[in-house]
Amino acid sequence: MKKTMKAGRINFETKEFAVRDDVPIPIPGTGEVRIKVAAAGVCLSDVHLIAGLMTPQRNATATRTLGHEVAGTIDALGDHVDGWTEGDRVTLQALISQPWGFDTMGVDYDGGWAEYVVVPQQVLVAIPDTLPFDQACIIPDAVSTPWAAISHTSETRAGEAAAVWGLGGLGIHAVQLLKMIGAAPIIAIDPLAGARQNALARGADAALDPTDPEFADKLRELNGGRGIDAAFNFAGFPGIDEQILPLLNPGGRLTITGISGQPLTITDSISLVCYQHQIRGHYGYLPPHVHELVKLLEWNRIDLSASISARLPLDQAAEAVQQLDLKKDDPIRIVLEP
Repeated sequence: MKKTMKAGRINFETKEFAVRDDVPIPIPGTGEVRIKVAAAGVCLSDVHLIAGLMTPQRNATATRTLGHEVAGTIDALGDHVDGWTEGDRVTLQALISQPWGFDTMGVDYDGGWAEYVVVPQQVLVAIPDTLPFDQACIIPDAVSTPWAAISHTSETRAGEAAAVWGLGGLGIHAVQLLKMIGAAPIIAIDPLAGARQNALARGADAALDPTDPEFADKLRELNGGRGIDAAFNFAGFPGIDEQILPLLNPGGRLTITGISGQPLTITDSISLVCYQHQIRGHYGYLPPHVHELVKLLEWNRIDLSASISARLPLDQAAEAVQQLDLKKDDPIRIVLEP
């Protein structure tokens, strides 16, 4: 077997990114497996890491292989790996629980923008033969993060009015998942017309431009004069949370996943208290959420076939990042194939 491989590497200190072909192929240690990567998603957080808008909380000067949405086949087993065999089809959870929180693939350890990646066996999730790798790879994060936000953090129930700000890779799947659980109405919100059209095709009952001067009135009109029970901020731009809070119904929840890096200002603390509004932060997902989604896909409860906007070879990782950064053709997920 050859000793080196291609991998998309970033130096977090200099922000230099390049696909190199001289990266040593990793060897699995005890309790680890090596995955031959079949598909790896390009996420907006990858774009932000390359641009320097996000930095690792630890090891901020490290050089890493990017990529936290990965699927492929088991290529080699380390010692003391049980229940798995070479050739098994898997998707990978990107988060490893640690005493300090989480280690994230592609940030705290090498990710899957590569021909091979080594991971602990506990992050493996088996996928059926009927699930294509390009769809399987985006389950962790692009689909599981909004699913965890909806089902776990927000505790959204059938019949509740829901609104989603930001219709990119996470928000567009939030719309689809909210429809699956019976939220009503579902209002999709984004300044880009193409993104709003995508959301309508995924099951949104209406799509609004948040920069419209009549935005708030239109939103309430859609819900019979009422506001929102479950609001989700997947956009992360300053000012969105302040726009959402006055639109919450009594007992309404604002779940924030998108990070703006700016202070959140509550201008009406009386309404917050009297109407028992709740602001909840959300990050990532738990292992059960990935397993749940694989089962939902296997039983055709959701369909991700329209989520793959483009498939590019690993050599074109920089072009994929640029396409997502510029939102060229309103991409949902671009997938790299080594």
